[in-house]
Order: sequence, then C-alpha cells, then structure tokens
Amino acid sequence: MQLIDSHCHLNFEGLAGRLPEVLDNMAENQVRQALAISVSRESFVEVLAIAEAHENIYASIGVHPDREDAAEFSTAEMVAHAQHPKIVGIGETGLDYHWCKGDLAWQHRRFAEHIEAANQSRLPLIVHTRDAADDTMAMLKENNAHAGVIHCFTENTRVAKMALDLGFYISFSGIVTFKNAPDIQAAAQYVPADRMLVETDAPFLAPVPKRGKSNEPAYVRHTAEFIAKLRGDSLENIAAATTENFYTLFNKVPKITASQAV
Repeated sequence: MQLIDSHCHLNFEGLAGRLPEVLDNMAENQVRQALAISVSRESFVEVLAIAEAHENIYASIGVHPDREDAAEFSTAEMVAHAQHPKIVGIGETGLDYHWCKGDLAWQHRRFAEHIEAANQSRLPLIVHTRDAADDTMAMLKENNAHAGVIHCFTENTRVAKMALDLGFYISFSGIVTFKNAPDIQAAAQYVPADRMLVETDAPFLAPVPKRGKSNEPAYVRHTAEFIAKLRGDSLENIAAATTENFYTLFNKVPKITASQAV
C-alpha cells in the first residue's frame, strides 16, 4: 500500500527544521511521496531546494491569492520554471474572499495568469478557493483551464459537481474528519473514486485524532482512513485510488513500483 500527500508546506515553520523526522514518519505510515507547494517567490526557492534534495518530494510554482503586495511571477517565468523535472504543478493559486476584501481585480488577474501558465506548460493547476466558489469556477471555465485540483476542499456537493464537470479533481484535507464538516463529508461520499486526492496542507489542519497538533504528511493516512470508513470502503482501496489519481493528474511524477511501495 502507498499514500501520497498531494499538498503540504514542508518549508514552513514546524516542518522545515525537522525534515529528516518528517520523512521518516512518512515512510512509517506508507506515505511514499509528497508535493511541496509554493505560495510566494521566496517559498518557491525553498520548496524547490527541498524537492531537489529528496527523491520522493516534488514541488509547484505559484503565488497565493492572500496578499496584493506579494512579489509575483510572470506567466513566462512560471512556464520557464515548469520545465524543471521536479516542478510538477502551477500554484497554489485562486480566489480568496475571506481574507481579502474590496476591489479584488488584482486577485482575478493573478489567477488568470496562473491558469495561462498551467495551460501553456500543460501542468495541472492547484486551486485555492475560499468564500469564492462560484467566481473560481467561472474563471476556470472562462479561461479554459485544462486540468487541475481544487485543494483542501471545503465546499458542498454542488460545488464539487461544478469542479468535476470542468474535469478537475477534488482533494480532501483533515477538515473532512472534523465533526462540524457535514457538507464536506457529503462531498467526500459524492466524488467518484477516480477523481479524488488526499492531502494534509501541513503544517495546518491536522486530522482527527491529531487535531490541534502541528500537521505533517504522515497524517494523511488518518484522512484516508476516515474517507474509507465514510464511503464504506477499505483504506487499501482509497489509498490505491488516490495514488493512481495523483499520478494521472501530476503525470510528471514517476510512479513508485510495487516493490518500492512494500
């Protein structure tokens, strides 16, 4: 059996200083690979260095939609960096109306540029959306986004259907294990097994029974176990499905062979 953490922040405080332990914990829990996500120009340098230093870690390039004054990448820069063998996705990017208010034209422009970079590079888009689901889906459709994932899904089945209809995958984080998340749990039952990913978003959002602690990639196993129980399925089947889905979407990542996964 193997699992993949499709979205984590290994360069963040709480993880960067203990990477050997974090990687050992991954191995103990059969989490064989992880995708370290860029949220800024500075973090891109950090996650790429981590990916280059560790065979089972990959990275993305992108600037998060939470700060208007953030230093940005041009579309051309993202497309150029996407040629690196360890860069396998564009983002995280998207729309955030929770933390950002007022005239958000800058956020829409940044999102559109990331979509274009993903389309040109043919890498999948890693989408963040908060309190902005309808506009997010509209922009993906209007800009002909070719492929990607709605990360850390916090919406309902209506939004899940919209994303699936656009050809996107849905990634569930530890939030799905929380008692106050019935809509997300309903979505986790609704999403087809061949369109689902699992993630930690570490060091945030640790799943039950680790809630309240600093999250890490090893804990994605708890999320997969919860989803399996929710769907009346086995952990092995959910692990196999989400792993295969990751390789289908992030198709630059080489598959771990059966012998390596034992």
